[in-house]
Amino acid sequence: MFGCLVAGRLVQAAPQQVAEDKFVFDLPDYENINHVVVFMLGTIPFPEGMGGSVYFCYPDQNGMAVWQLLGFVTNEKPSAIFKISGLKSGKGSQHPFGAMNLPQTPTVAQIGISVELLENLAQQTPVASAAVSSVDSFTEFTQKMLDNFYNFASSFAVTQAQMTPNPSEAFIPANVVLKWYENFQRRLTQNPLFWKT
Repeated sequence: MFGCLVAGRLVQAAPQQVAEDKFVFDLPDYENINHVVVFMLGTIPFPEGMGGSVYFCYPDQNGMAVWQLLGFVTNEKPSAIFKISGLKSGKGSQHPFGAMNLPQTPTVAQIGISVELLENLAQQTPVASAAVSSVDSFTEFTQKMLDNFYNFASSFAVTQAQMTPNPSEAFIPANVVLKWYENFQRRLTQNPLFWKT
């Protein structure tokens, strides 16, 4: 039902089922992993109204399991990329794997998937630094950058009557900046990755 991928390693497509609704992937040598991809294989969908919360577990200095919520996957969002490189020093969070004594090895971490109701997934708060990489966050950043640049450039706008001639300075008409801003916004809306071509 699930797969797990770390760059430079083989895909793991056979998690260990530790309970009827819980699955675990081992991540050997986890200190050298920056991102992990968790995805549905497409062979078995979640039951209606269900999804999977994704957790990262690593052993602390005492060998105790520390679990942190990364996010979730659903039938509508069957894959996600999580950044785990900065999580090894954080605090654990509430998790559904508590009563299970999963073996911990000092150099092996785990990705845990717990099948839960979608309404429960919506109420959970993932670790902020594990933010899922997405085009939406890039688009949001780009939009805010565009707005900031346009507002900044517009704050210097003067009429022709207010301009003081200065041969060492170049002036760009405000309508040119506005036209660029509108064109860039339109292209970003049509294809957030247009700048790669």
